[in-house]
Amino acid sequence: MIISAPTDYRNAAKKKLPPFLFHYIDGGSYSERTLARNVEDLADIALKQRVLNNMSQLSLDTEIFGEKFALPIALSPVGLTGMYARRGEVLSAKAAENKGIPFTMSTVSVCPIEEVAPEISRPMWFQLYVLKDRGFMRNVLERAKAAGVTTLVFTVDMPVPGARYRDMHSGMSGSFAASRRILQAMRHPHWAFDVGVFGKPHDLGNVSAYRGEPTNLQDYIGWLGDNFDPSISWKDLEWIRDFWDGPMVIKGILDVDDAKDAVKFGADGIVVSNHGGRQLDGVLSSAKALPAIADAVKNDLKIFVDSGIRSGLDVVRMLALGADCAMLGRSYIYALAAQGQQGVENLLDLYEKEIRVAMTLTGAKCINDINRNSLISSL
Repeated sequence: MIISAPTDYRNAAKKKLPPFLFHYIDGGSYSERTLARNVEDLADIALKQRVLNNMSQLSLDTEIFGEKFALPIALSPVGLTGMYARRGEVLSAKAAENKGIPFTMSTVSVCPIEEVAPEISRPMWFQLYVLKDRGFMRNVLERAKAAGVTTLVFTVDMPVPGARYRDMHSGMSGSFAASRRILQAMRHPHWAFDVGVFGKPHDLGNVSAYRGEPTNLQDYIGWLGDNFDPSISWKDLEWIRDFWDGPMVIKGILDVDDAKDAVKFGADGIVVSNHGGRQLDGVLSSAKALPAIADAVKNDLKIFVDSGIRSGLDVVRMLALGADCAMLGRSYIYALAAQGQQGVENLLDLYEKEIRVAMTLTGAKCINDINRNSLISSL
């Protein structure tokens, strides 16, 4: 398949992956309206074209927490990344490093921290949930710190898992799920050999390292359901703030008051996010929520954003709405599934080209020049 645009990777991934994996990354919760709005609302934002401004010298350099990056993009934490390509977390981390952007590792990754960190020279970021097993949380934080992780991304919008009906239809969960997954793998031999056979072990590497025994895909859904903590409150994060001496980012903010609470808490950044439409369906898209949040806390912390970003133009739109950096989830997983590390690097090249075109034709010579003036009208 010829890849000429970032969105081409979705179809390529669909052809290559067993349905249970494709729909797990592609789907949302309930009727998937927020999933759709994330994309639609961004696409409706009109950029203001400006010309004859001598745009021969552009800079896409971005500084985050004292580190310089080549693009205003980071790779989001995505669970089970190692099921989409052989040792997928390692490949994604290498791709991010080669392109000069941050890679964020998920708590529920296939590869453990200790496998990924030695493969790259730039420190990675790490994502954590509040879980009932506080011993696991402390263990994984200690291991992350020992591995040189610089930034902690703390996901707070998943005290309970959302109702993802696609997973029950596709075989990720539900009746006879294990048998259905095996049958699907047999119909996708390239994935079956590359990942299914040679990409083992298929378990939650960080969890297994703590438990001392495998936590495989069969256990994945049950373990998550048993360990998410609906009693979470800001006070539950205080010991983590005290323990973690690096930057701490709160992921899953959609409300202005919650953003202000993050400032009071002492967070270094927030991610404006609805979890890619995978949690509470019917909430605002990230693009709709972002402007008011940016107006309220822009000067107090770094603002990241995810959900619905499918192109370099979308990155520019999000920056114009008030974000400092965009985070890619589905978008890069599609590319990883289709072409491995090369796919992720090519995707980032396509994003960079689109950002450069958008900056040239909106008169923004550096990332800080992208603001509300880059839009026809603000939301």
